[in-house]
Amino acid sequence: MPVIDGATAPTFNVPNVTATGLAAPSRGSTETCMWRFTMDPGTPVGIHQVDREEIFVILSGRAQATIDGAEHTLQPGDALVVPAHTPFGIANPHEEPLEMVAVLPVGGQAIMPGQDPFIPPWAR
Repeated sequence: MPVIDGATAPTFNVPNVTATGLAAPSRGSTETCMWRFTMDPGTPVGIHQVDREEIFVILSGRAQATIDGAEHTLQPGDALVVPAHTPFGIANPHEEPLEMVAVLPVGGQAIMPGQDPFIPPWAR
């Protein structure tokens, strides 16, 4: 059974967000991907979709989630279930960092406006 050491897990940086790769095919998982996101304070929402159901669990901080146009405030312990092919985004309009874990089936693809679907690097 693979063990992913959180202290040495790979990190990926995109504007305002650091993704720490936990479970993914390159790290031994065959069915489920999981990563930890840290989102900077003041990060705006970026609406996109995924082609599979994705689940987020808030660990610390607070989030403002938009799903199919409806807004939801999330705090530690809350889970957000995003259905496949549903426009959504998560923002951190607050003054403290937001930390959350995301889970997506292996092979799940992100769909950004104006781009072809792709598998994010932390899910490979």
